[in-house]
Amino acid sequence: MKMRIASLALLAAAGTIPCAASAGVFPTIPAGTFNPYFVTGKQQAAIPGKHTPGGGNLTQWNGGFTDLTNKKITFTMVGTDPTSTNTSTTVTVLVIPIKFVYGSSNGNMTFDAKKAKVQNGTVVQSVEKSPLFQSGIDFNQGGTDLGNTQYEDAFQRGTFWGNNISTNTGYHVLLKYKMQKEVKITVSSSQGSVINNPFGNGKVGTMDINAFDTQLQGFIKANKKINPSVLPLFVSYDIYLTSGGCCIGGYHDSDGSQPAGQTYSYATYVDTVGAFSQDVSALSHELGEWLDDPFVDNNVDCNDNSILEVGDPLEGLSNYGGFPYKLNGMTYNLQSLVFIGYFGAPKTWSANSWYAFQNDMSHVCPGQ
Repeated sequence: MKMRIASLALLAAAGTIPCAASAGVFPTIPAGTFNPYFVTGKQQAAIPGKHTPGGGNLTQWNGGFTDLTNKKITFTMVGTDPTSTNTSTTVTVLVIPIKFVYGSSNGNMTFDAKKAKVQNGTVVQSVEKSPLFQSGIDFNQGGTDLGNTQYEDAFQRGTFWGNNISTNTGYHVLLKYKMQKEVKITVSSSQGSVINNPFGNGKVGTMDINAFDTQLQGFIKANKKINPSVLPLFVSYDIYLTSGGCCIGGYHDSDGSQPAGQTYSYATYVDTVGAFSQDVSALSHELGEWLDDPFVDNNVDCNDNSILEVGDPLEGLSNYGGFPYKLNGMTYNLQSLVFIGYFGAPKTWSANSWYAFQNDMSHVCPGQ
């Protein structure tokens, strides 16, 4: 399967990234380069024994539209069909903090998402208190009140606002935070090291994404609490993944296809003000993309992005596409996400006929 590279337009403009991967599960960029980006892995093989036929699937629905090139686009998204249901869906998110340990040969530091203190408690406490899991913000976009709800739910309500959610007021897709046992990863000198943060102050750790994903696969396979009905969300602190060059803020993938595949996601939490992946911005990016493309196979007819990834088109904007929201005594940065009209669906489906949640996208994707 073809590899997919997030923020292709941004990175290609910088002249630093090829159009396809040369090896491994994830795409590769030239060694020694430093660019802020996200990746999407290919859909991987299903894990035997992770699914019992006939039950335990992720709540999902199938839809479609005819794009501006008259091509039929089909997709699978999390939740129920907003055009025909007035239902609230809650998906349990198993939040799994990661402890990265670097020895004397590659930095002699530890980055611990469970214990590291940030402005609003530990990293995982700050994530729990954020608008990703709390409903303390009334999201009013351009005069359209999307509800006092979580960020990803407000986004999804916005993307289908004109396609019945404005009348189906009970429609929601909510995330339930559930803390899990920490995972420890000892990073060898061949896999990564401690470096100066190329986007801000302080130190960050790095790790090869393929070696990292191998660790996640082993953990997913062994953990009996993980099944297709839940989302395991791996969270790191001050870590950037690498794939030849640096720096990857997060990714999502699936072991197996719909309806029974095991979806999973990873994002980092960086505590340097103004840095790439600041606080929950990378998490908001990856959760939004999981919501609208959980099995990484919603193909679209765009030149900048071959699948329906809603975060990638905006990550190259000021503050990496992030906007400030105050909640529980902290200002969080949530990345804006594009509505479905960006991919060629009718503009009228979305709130205000906008192309993005913050009205920060002025056009459809290249190729439409």
